[in-house]
Amino acid sequence: MSVVPEVAEKFGQSGARVLLERGAGTRAQFPDSAYKNVVWADSPGAVLEQSDVVLTVQPLALEQIQRLRSGTVVIGFMQPHARQAEVKALQERGITSFAMELVPRISRAQSMDALSSQAAIAGYKAVLIAANHLQKFMPMLTTAAGTIRPSQVLIIGAGVAGLQAIATARRLGAVVEAYDVRGATKEQVKSLGAKFVDTGVSAEGAGGYARELTEEEKRKQQEVLDSRIAAADAVVTTASVPGRAAPKIILRAAVERMRPGSVVVDIAAEQGGNCELTRVGETVEHQGVKIIGPVNLPGELAYNASEMYARNLLNFLKPAIDKGELAIDWTDEVFAQSCLTHAGQIKHAPTRKALEG
Repeated sequence: MSVVPEVAEKFGQSGARVLLERGAGTRAQFPDSAYKNVVWADSPGAVLEQSDVVLTVQPLALEQIQRLRSGTVVIGFMQPHARQAEVKALQERGITSFAMELVPRISRAQSMDALSSQAAIAGYKAVLIAANHLQKFMPMLTTAAGTIRPSQVLIIGAGVAGLQAIATARRLGAVVEAYDVRGATKEQVKSLGAKFVDTGVSAEGAGGYARELTEEEKRKQQEVLDSRIAAADAVVTTASVPGRAAPKIILRAAVERMRPGSVVVDIAAEQGGNCELTRVGETVEHQGVKIIGPVNLPGELAYNASEMYARNLLNFLKPAIDKGELAIDWTDEVFAQSCLTHAGQIKHAPTRKALEG
């Protein structure tokens, strides 16, 4: 849900008129009765046709874009590399669109960073999924029948999702190891009580992301990681490269070295998966090892995910609202860098190159 009651009220206080579809928040546990001082639309189409600014979670479909007035502003996750037809439609309709995944990772924009807010939820939920599928305790237990050893958990990728996964696995009492190609994450991993797996490969990239590894670096990384994967009871993978398919880190051979009953939870399933055997939205069992490819993990915690995302949108848009009127400052790097389409042009260079050559 892109507008929760708290955020709807704050938009109203800034002078904006909030138009909502009835029942829009019900699935996220926000009933219509929780919203105050909003205008209710008669149909979903009315929201699209009557709004100056449309806030969305997922990219609008082609038929929805056709209902927008020229000059309408759309803000949400746009998935420009995967939704090229929709981007073209936004361009042709003269829609100004902002992609939340393109918000620059600068200090001032932290409160707008929807990728991070949703990744934190995904990391948390992934560990709970792993714990639920393991036929072992996570923590060490001392019982009348003897001592139960704690589970060994490996987190691959120490971005926001990975760090939240580490923290959650530690809270559950597991012994946790973590790996990231960015050596700068080592201290963050250790601060959460996990052991950092050092493969001797570093891939520091721009904007807080990792760069793509060379073939030699991949081989060296794989040798060390495969041994740690084999020792783990549960592996949670979170590695991704913006705009590209997720890197393949866990190959079939590595899975076959894992003990029967082990679990792999692949957060990157929707980007192609970090595990060679991952299938989107399915649980695959290979030689006794479960490989889980969840989709829309933030949707599993829809209430908090909606709260966090709606606040991200509010913090993004509020600087452009002046006494109820929209006034976008195009010299502001947040707006300039996150703009996907405007005035009949594709403003995001990589997307423009992909569509126009």
